[in-house]
Amino acid sequence: MRGFREGGSAVSVGTGGIQKAEKSGGEPRKVSSATLLRRLLALALEYRRPCVMVVLMQTVLVALSLSTLGLTGVGIDYLSSQVLNNGETPHWPFGIAPPASWSPVQVIVVLSLTILAVAMLTAGLKYLAAVASGALSQHILIRLRTEIYAKLQRLGFQFYDSGESSSIINRAAGDANNVRNFVDGVIIRLITVFLTLTVFLAYMFRMHVELTLACLATTPLLWAGAVVFSRMVQPAYRRASELGDVMIRTLVENLQGIQVVKGFARESEQADKFRAANHDIRDLKTSIFFRISTFQPAMGLLTQANMLVLIGYGGVLVIRGELALGAGLFVFANLLHEFANQVAHITNIVNSIQSSLASAERVFEVLDEPIRIQSSPAASRISAVHQGIEFDNVSFGYSPEKQVIRNVSLRINAGDCVGITGPTGAGKSTLLSLLKRFYDVESGRILIDGTDVRDLNLSDVRRLMGIVFQES
Repeated sequence: MRGFREGGSAVSVGTGGIQKAEKSGGEPRKVSSATLLRRLLALALEYRRPCVMVVLMQTVLVALSLSTLGLTGVGIDYLSSQVLNNGETPHWPFGIAPPASWSPVQVIVVLSLTILAVAMLTAGLKYLAAVASGALSQHILIRLRTEIYAKLQRLGFQFYDSGESSSIINRAAGDANNVRNFVDGVIIRLITVFLTLTVFLAYMFRMHVELTLACLATTPLLWAGAVVFSRMVQPAYRRASELGDVMIRTLVENLQGIQVVKGFARESEQADKFRAANHDIRDLKTSIFFRISTFQPAMGLLTQANMLVLIGYGGVLVIRGELALGAGLFVFANLLHEFANQVAHITNIVNSIQSSLASAERVFEVLDEPIRIQSSPAASRISAVHQGIEFDNVSFGYSPEKQVIRNVSLRINAGDCVGITGPTGAGKSTLLSLLKRFYDVESGRILIDGTDVRDLNLSDVRRLMGIVFQES
């Protein structure tokens, strides 16, 4: 068997192909969804100004949408009165009726131009809202990835020894993007949906209370379905992130050890291993998509049942003259349809929340990881070694149950040239890692010019010496 060090973990090739040694470290602590939500909301509050700006633009868009529906409904009622010649006057918005001297053609032309102007204003505002939302999301994403990268630069080797590099890459890339999505894909959309539903409901109740209650009888079932769906998919999203780590790890290991793979003719086995990792992700994502594909049509069916109630009950009201055809039934039908669309958005929002929570747990694990090796506040500065280096009864192990070096003592005077030999795993590289404080000793001490390295400025200590590892 041939072995070598790869990325801080032992990689060996034997009869089973490339295998990665298990890292030390316990299971990551589980964080409650409520705690994660509070932290995500705190992140959103830091960007409250751009969020409020986007929400305000969305609110204006809702008002413009209602204006378009109202004007169209008035136009239908006006045409109906002209065709039937029944003398009924439409309910003009804000009581502003066209001059009596205008012909029907003039009235319709003015209404059409007004609707066109509102549509153009809506298109322009949608563009501005999309640009503002996109800029906000990218700003958050860059910040998250920068913070993760900066934290990774400061963490000690213990963190990398206890976690897969593939998982770290996935957290800085995919998970950070999912956390970003919580602000623009959840918070802003949720507020927009809430405002839209509130305005639409108020408008519908103003038109006809009984018809509104009858058409929205299935709404409690929609909310219950959203809660059940949320509980079903969150564990699946967490598992999907873990399987993504496995897939990236398999790819990285094989690329780093490509010479060994080819040297032992393991290409087909490693291809099968990578294919299996991809199939695991595919199967889980298929399961998630199946649940989404089942939930969304079921919710859509409930909302379409509301439309049947509208046609039946609303049609009777129109025949009785209790509800106008255009400004009444037509507008109500469009509001009900838009209400159903907003409820469908809630399904997507719930889906995004679960994805964001699963990713937030992994991102915050990195950001919350304590920095175990750093300079003390009273650290001394050092610019050169004048006396020498001393290991005083030093013991250390990468895991508590297995020590690599035990009770090592030696002194190297300034100007000496010393060679340390030994078999693989004897602790040669470990001595250098302890000297540069990549790790701290478990017992004993390491002195530079008579001062414990833990009492010296960390950056000064590492600038004093250079290391060329065998992988380099």
